[in-house]
Amino acid sequence: MRTRMIVPAVLAVGLVLVLLGRLRSDGADDKGPMLVHNVFFSLKDGSAEGKKELIASCKKHLKKHPGEAYFAVGPVVDELKRPVNDRDFDVALTIVFKNKAAHDQYQDAKRHLQFIEENKEKWKKVRVFDNYAD
Repeated sequence: MRTRMIVPAVLAVGLVLVLLGRLRSDGADDKGPMLVHNVFFSLKDGSAEGKKELIASCKKHLKKHPGEAYFAVGPVVDELKRPVNDRDFDVALTIVFKNKAAHDQYQDAKRHLQFIEENKEKWKKVRVFDNYAD
C-alpha cells in the first residue's frame, strides 16, 4: 500500500522538476532564479461552492500575468488524510514566476489587487510561502 502511494508522489515531483526545467530553458530571463509563490486559503465558507467561487476568481484575476511560468489552483485533496498532510486550507494557489522582478510586478498589478479586494472578506486565514527554484 505504501509503495502505491510513494510511486505516484515521486513521479509527480519528477514531472514538476522537468516542467520547471523546460520553462526555465524556454525563454525565462536570467535575472535571478525563478520564484515559486504558494498561497493557501482557509475560507469562512469552506463548502464546495465556496471553494469553486474562489478558484474561479483566481483564474480570472491571477492567471497569465507577465513573467508567469506556471499557474495552478485547486481545492485540498479530501482523500489524503495522512499524518504528514497539512489540511489547514481549502484552496491552494501556485504561481511560478520567471524571477523575483516578475513576482514583484504581479504584487502591484491591478488584477491582483482587485482579486484581494473582491475576496478578502471570504478568507478566514491566508498563508503565503515564497521560495526560489533553481
